[in-house]
Amino acid sequence: MDRLLTLPDSPASALSIRAKALVFHDPNSLQLLEHIERIASSDATVLVTGETGTGKELVARHLHAVSGRRGPFVPVNCGAFSESLIDAELFGHESGAFTGASQSRAGWFEAANGGTLFLDEIGDLPLALQVKLLRVLQERQVVRLGSRKGIPLDVRLVAATNIDLARAVEAQHFRADLFYRLSVASVRLPPLRERPGDIVPLARHFMEVYRGRLKIDRAELSDEARHLLRTYSWPGNIRELENAMHYALIVCREGVVRAEDIRLVPLAGAAGATPSERLVVGGVGAMPAAAGPAAAPARADAPGNAGASALTRLQDALNDLLQQGEAALFQKVESALVHAAYAHAGQNQVRAARVLGITRNMLRTQLKRHGLLAGPDEAEALADAAAEAETSGPHGGEALLSL
Repeated sequence: MDRLLTLPDSPASALSIRAKALVFHDPNSLQLLEHIERIASSDATVLVTGETGTGKELVARHLHAVSGRRGPFVPVNCGAFSESLIDAELFGHESGAFTGASQSRAGWFEAANGGTLFLDEIGDLPLALQVKLLRVLQERQVVRLGSRKGIPLDVRLVAATNIDLARAVEAQHFRADLFYRLSVASVRLPPLRERPGDIVPLARHFMEVYRGRLKIDRAELSDEARHLLRTYSWPGNIRELENAMHYALIVCREGVVRAEDIRLVPLAGAAGATPSERLVVGGVGAMPAAAGPAAAPARADAPGNAGASALTRLQDALNDLLQQGEAALFQKVESALVHAAYAHAGQNQVRAARVLGITRNMLRTQLKRHGLLAGPDEAEALADAAAEAETSGPHGGEALLSL
């Protein structure tokens, strides 16, 4: 029998960028659910890993729901705050601890006492706060900013990330001791393309959700539509599937969703996208990965292979600079890359970090190093956190409510 996990209804759910439903129908998913429920009864810290949009918060909520803990489930997005704010947000502060701290306030750890604290995007946590988080986990107490007194805690921590923390440890961007402490129990949430048996049940769930909102009497999938859903790679995972089914219900005729009603827009370089998948609008010209023979490897100098050609030209330029004995080459190349990415992203830190494949806090360090970002005061940091929360979903927004 299928198991369905959904987010609780809230006014912000319609604007959420989180995965809103998770179905366990595929045999691999049923084994995963058994593993999740087996570790839920313990108090062990859990690290949930998976691509963006796979439903990591849904897994965290289910861990809490079946754990028997009576306290609240508190979700916090570590990427939604600037470095100057996240310390006080997580651990709380006393009156006068810093400029503007007119009264004492509990942090998110205290808010989750007796329950579960979910730290999403844990890879964005600055190194200095990683040390403090490790101490809290070891000592089971929190010390507010401006205080020397520890406050006992009974909190189960569930952390989540879409980056490879083991590689982040090797790059010295994440502490090894914290990584091992977080991954006492681990859950790898596979992307949608690795659990094809869940795709059609999830699509039907979203059809029912939007059928009610759009006041459509009935909605069903044609055979061709089911085949298209199963064979597409879904680089955007559950969030992409939900958006595709929402659009399909808007444009379908006579309550039947056909292949041409399903709009698929695979992004270049997206996780899971295959070379044979091309831009598909309104389902026209859909070419799933499994539909044709494997493509021959592309040559770097082949016509139309602009990305590889650009990399080849960059390599040639670097070789020329090395041969010329250019001074401080590393710093100049690093600066050029950061400047280009920041300009390409329209001075948006979230998009620039995503383009470069690094965390937002790593990007902020580079921006400061290369003169693109001055040290923000508290007002600027608050505005930055608010902008970040709009991109990071409702749990980022919920965290900002207490500022």
